[in-house]
This record gives sequence, structure tokens and C-alpha cells, in this order.
Amino acid sequence: MTPPARKDAPWLFRTYAGHSTAEKSNALYRANLARGQTGLSVAFDLPTQTGYDSDHVLARGEVGKVGVPVCHLGDMRALFQGIPLDQMNTSMTINATAPWLLALYIAVAEEQGADIAALQGTVQNDIIKEYLSRGTYICPPKASLRLITDVAAYTAEHLPKWNPMNVCSYHLQEAGATPEQELAYALATAI
Repeated sequence: MTPPARKDAPWLFRTYAGHSTAEKSNALYRANLARGQTGLSVAFDLPTQTGYDSDHVLARGEVGKVGVPVCHLGDMRALFQGIPLDQMNTSMTINATAPWLLALYIAVAEEQGADIAALQGTVQNDIIKEYLSRGTYICPPKASLRLITDVAAYTAEHLPKWNPMNVCSYHLQEAGATPEQELAYALATAI
């Protein structure tokens, strides 16, 4: 258990953002942090969300459009260049590729000399929501559930300040679920 938050501590402010390249996103993040933002919320582009490299034929026209493209460790390094990850609270709104992108984030933190147990943040990691509503899943449900639980198990053991999942039911309603179905699927996923 972590100690309760101090009532006089500043709130966590994270702007959901990702630019056309890792370098441009880094500049945006650093500017926002200099203006008083207290954490980061990374928006990834659609190819990154679905596990495609930027040069893949299916990624054409989508690279860097709705967020930052991250294809490899070099992109993740550029994304967080000069940002001490052990002093950040980083949210990554990513689902199907959450295990892989979290691994890249941890690798960059280790390269920075960080104790990974000090890392704070969240990966959305709601792969079932992707399967049911957005169609941006990579693996079928059984394998997706395994990936979700693997991330939770890893973070519980190695990243105690990390939230391994952020259940997001909004997309279910957008895909046609009733409010009751939305709640039922969200709770089932969380459990």
C-alpha cells in the first residue's frame, strides 16, 4: 500500500497528447511540463495501437495522425528524451499493444538509470473493450485476457506504483451497447 496522498499536494494534470513524430511529441511534452503540467498522457497513432510499423502498407495514411507513432525502442527513447521517467506519472492510452509499449517504456527508464519500482503511471490495457467495440485488437479474447493478466502480474511484482489497467467502457456504448450492457462488460473485464 502506498501512503495516502497529501491534501496539500498538487493535483495530477496530464494532457492527452501525441504529435506526428516522437521528437515533436517530446517537444510538446517538455513545453507542457515547463508550463506546470504534472504528468504525461500519451496518445498513440492508429498503427501503433494495432501493432503495425509505420512503414507497413496497412499503416499508410494513418501514421502520426491521431497520436505519436512508436515502432521501436529508438522511438520510445526519442519520445521521452530529457524527461526523467522515475519522476513522472505517465498514462499510456494503449490496449492491444500495451504489454509491448510498457516494456519499451521500462527499457527507456532503465537506460535513464531509474529504479523501475519508482515508476508511476497507467496503461489502459483494456484489450477486451478493443475486441468488443473498436476492432483494434490483435489477439482473440482468450489470449487477450492472458496479456491483460500478465501485465497486471508483472506490474504488481515489479512496478508497485503502476496501474496495470484502466477499464474504459465508453466505447462499448458508442458501439451500440445499452447502459446496462456497458456496465456489465466493464465490470466483467475489471474482475
